[in-house]
Amino acid sequence: MKILDCPEQETGVIYEGITRYNNSCVPLTQEKRWIPIRKKIVDDAGNIIAGCLAEMYCWHIAWVDVLWVDEPYRKQGLGSQLLKAVEDEARQVGCELIHLDTFDFQAKDFYLRHGYEVFGILEDCPKGHQRYNLKKKL
Repeated sequence: MKILDCPEQETGVIYEGITRYNNSCVPLTQEKRWIPIRKKIVDDAGNIIAGCLAEMYCWHIAWVDVLWVDEPYRKQGLGSQLLKAVEDEARQVGCELIHLDTFDFQAKDFYLRHGYEVFGILEDCPKGHQRYNLKKKL
């Protein structure tokens, strides 16, 4: 046996292996493993000024990967609108739980104001900072 670098085109074998194992422990509760929930806000010229990328996975659980608002548009409620739109769509497709992570220099307090709760903190990630894991029941 040898440990080798794994090229991108072979990573599917590893993902499929863990997926088979996970499904043997907790069967899928949704037809597709990953269902995208993606929202954007555009200005009058059609430029993207904010967006939220999330996915519902395996067991009707949603994960927010990114929520971003361009700096000139911050503090105008756009992030709240996007988060609500993602949460609403997640509920419509049967989600009961949503989770995400954020850094101390990003938006922890924003998520706390929206009903999320911290369930884990990773210290020194990056050095001198904290990464927070948050969740919310929908």
